[in-house]
Amino acid sequence: MEAEAAQSERFRAAVHYTVGCLCQEVGEDKEIEFSKQTIAAIAETTFRQCENFATDLELFAKHGKRTTVNTDDVKLLARRSKALLTFITEKCNDLASSNAEQKEKKALATGKGKKKSDGRLEPTVSESEDITID
Repeated sequence: MEAEAAQSERFRAAVHYTVGCLCQEVGEDKEIEFSKQTIAAIAETTFRQCENFATDLELFAKHGKRTTVNTDDVKLLARRSKALLTFITEKCNDLASSNAEQKEKKALATGKGKKKSDGRLEPTVSESEDITID
């Protein structure tokens, strides 16, 4: 329990630091300053939203009778933001293509995979790596 609390505090501090850096960057670009209280409020809101996201992802996986969060769970989480959903879908497709290319190269190098009608090898392709829930 103590280790979990310490990890949570480290994550909270990392979020606060990152929010501070982003506020500084935006402030320089827009020629405005963010108060320490504003940065702390944004950081706390961000941290709590991340906790909510983690809980939702875990529940989506459990609802699907899985112990692993997959890309479909992440897409379901992002469903209310069309731009975010589009971005995540494109990234998933890019990763799947990249993984397929890497597996094809590996299969050709090791001589494993299914033979296509043109004589080339076609590796078995699976979706990108998932995250396992403890």
